[in-house]
Amino acid sequence: MTLMALTLDLDDTLWPVWPAIERAESLLWQWLHQHAPATAAVHDTRTLRTLRNEVERAHPEWQHDLSRIRRESIRLALQQQGEDPALADAAFEVFFAARQQVELYADVLPALDRLAARWPILALSNGNADVQRVGLGRYFAGSLSAREFGIGKPEPAIFHAACERLGATPDQVLHIGDDVALDIDGALQAGLRAAWVRRADSAAQPQRAPHHTVADLLALAEALGA
Repeated sequence: MTLMALTLDLDDTLWPVWPAIERAESLLWQWLHQHAPATAAVHDTRTLRTLRNEVERAHPEWQHDLSRIRRESIRLALQQQGEDPALADAAFEVFFAARQQVELYADVLPALDRLAARWPILALSNGNADVQRVGLGRYFAGSLSAREFGIGKPEPAIFHAACERLGATPDQVLHIGDDVALDIDGALQAGLRAAWVRRADSAAQPQRAPHHTVADLLALAEALGA
């Protein structure tokens, strides 16, 4: 079957996610220090993240919406210290803007130049990065997030919805990602082809062999003849 389109994971496939998150959390705390001093006085970035994780555990139905989890954790932190919970919206926007300031892996731009010249690419992510705000929008035919769709990878439905947006059947689409369970197992179970971008050694192994296993996106472009 001819390859007609690509779906592409974002975090840890195109950039390392944790440096961006940590920087965003630091800027969030600085904003709170200025605008919600009582909250900042009892929290640092570590305890704010702990609270965020507690909210995620308490609300598994929000698992697909990382923005809501983060915003609600900020609101809870404010409420606990008797400060205005409405400040959570502005505080979250500070976090969210910084979260889009990512440092791409060196291979990403030259690889996307080659891949996007051959196939339409749809961003497919469980996270809350925005390819337009990151500055990569020109390479993508569109995007589909877990937040928008209501469920995330590895559920087959989100992969199938991505294929529909691309106007292709699952066996005509190659999904590219770094996460063994979410990206590789998820794509293969949904009937797509899968390319594992294995940037670091991992003890985890996919349940079935992906169609491609590569160290970076340029190696994948080479393997696909792009």
